[in-house]
Amino acid sequence: MKLRLLLLPAAVLALCAAGWLAAQPAADPLVEGLRLVEVASVADAAEQLYGQRIYMSHDMRPISTAKFAGPAVTVLLKKEEHHEGSAASQGMLDAIDAAPPGSVYVIVLEDGLDIAGIGGLMSTAMKYRGLAGAVVDASVRDLPQIKRLQFPVFSRGIVPSTSINHYRFAGANIPVTCAGARVNPNDIVVADEDGVAVVPRAHAAEILKKAQELDNTEHTMVPFIEKFRSIKEAVAKFGRI
Repeated sequence: MKLRLLLLPAAVLALCAAGWLAAQPAADPLVEGLRLVEVASVADAAEQLYGQRIYMSHDMRPISTAKFAGPAVTVLLKKEEHHEGSAASQGMLDAIDAAPPGSVYVIVLEDGLDIAGIGGLMSTAMKYRGLAGAVVDASVRDLPQIKRLQFPVFSRGIVPSTSINHYRFAGANIPVTCAGARVNPNDIVVADEDGVAVVPRAHAAEILKKAQELDNTEHTMVPFIEKFRSIKEAVAKFGRI
């Protein structure tokens, strides 16, 4: 009897663990691959393959050093003065609570460079829901909290203002244009210190493959340049710059 009592908790724990693992979403190999390549190579790959610009404006910058990739959850806010408080923006909060782990929260505020699209509280919710990061076509506030969280956030500026009573929720998981780049729900958003790019889901496999090739070429060129001390010879040999 004692043996059975000792084994039962372990068996229950094993079953619980198995159920938890079964409930977890399977890793997306395209997202995993794009997380490992450089955003510059991703941008070059899209341009070389499709003649498309998929990267965001130069002023979309990280609050702290960050590198991530994940499927987009999009939110749009429209500029409108009102007195409804946070009720008018409830949809942007609902989008956070509904976002699956590993996703990237992409929020666009119409003419919002002087408005904080997110702050410390929203960033806290995103981190503890397991989001990969946030991209804000507006500014952000509460930098001390966001930095303490170590949650990856890219934005176009930093201001102490609020969107409450100045903006109204206009939709979630809809196509948006974020800092010059088109973002559809479930497109793969990739970010590092060079900036942010948006990989269309329909072309993700081809762009990943090309970006991996470009990364490999560039990384092979570094020791060649170190050895022969010539960028001209390296470019002539490898065709990459």
